[in-house]
This record gives sequence, C-alpha cells and structure tokens, in this order.
Amino acid sequence: MRILHTMLRVGNLERSLAFYTQVLGMRILRRNEYPEGRFTLAFVGYEEEDQSALIELTHNWDTDHYEMGNAFGHIAIAVEDAAAACMAIRERGGHVVRDAGPMKHGSTVIAFVEDPDGYRIELIEKKTVPGG
Repeated sequence: MRILHTMLRVGNLERSLAFYTQVLGMRILRRNEYPEGRFTLAFVGYEEEDQSALIELTHNWDTDHYEMGNAFGHIAIAVEDAAAACMAIRERGGHVVRDAGPMKHGSTVIAFVEDPDGYRIELIEKKTVPGG
C-alpha cells in the first residue's frame, strides 16, 4: 500500500493551479472535467503518479469559498534550503506565513507558506548526512 493523493477543495481552480505550479514548481499531471457533476479534478505533483503522492485539487463549480476547519494541519514538502525556498516563493508571489527557522522544541529547520485558499504547506529542510 502507499498514499496516492491528498484532496483539497479549492474555490478558484486556475488561481490554485497557478500557485502549485508557478510558485511551488509542481506539474499538472492530470485534469478531468465532470460537467454532469459540475466539478473538476486536477492532480499536481513533482513526480509521476506511480512514483509519488499527489495533491488533488477539487473545484466544485458552484462553490467559490470554503470554511477552514480546525482538524486539517498541513501538507509537508522537503526542500534543500528552507530560507532560499521562502525567498523564491515570495519572488513568485507566494505568501510565507512563517520564515525558515528551527521548529519549536527541536532543531529541524521549517517554514510555512499558504496557498490561495488558506491551506498551509510546511517546508522541511532536508538534513545532510555527515560524510554523505
């Protein structure tokens, strides 16, 4: 078994696709329109579907806004350098909500950005292996 994708409901699909592709550098891997159900599914990710988990962006055509619940936390992405990633995300128009720095009560360097619908994405700096 493996995780296939995480689904997020988005209010404006084109705005969300621009964020995930232009700001975070993912690719649109699949997009399906369902006119009878009045919704569109777009799958984005860094690798092909058979190699990595994806994010499914679900756009219900008649809904342009969702209320954020308090159960969902965030999506995490590994980055080489969290500070450099934050700078690049800002340059591309993204919203950094927590700059790169050590996590509370730990040493792992993290940062947080927010997508256009308010979903949080955690950037986790990869630790280098000594001698590796």
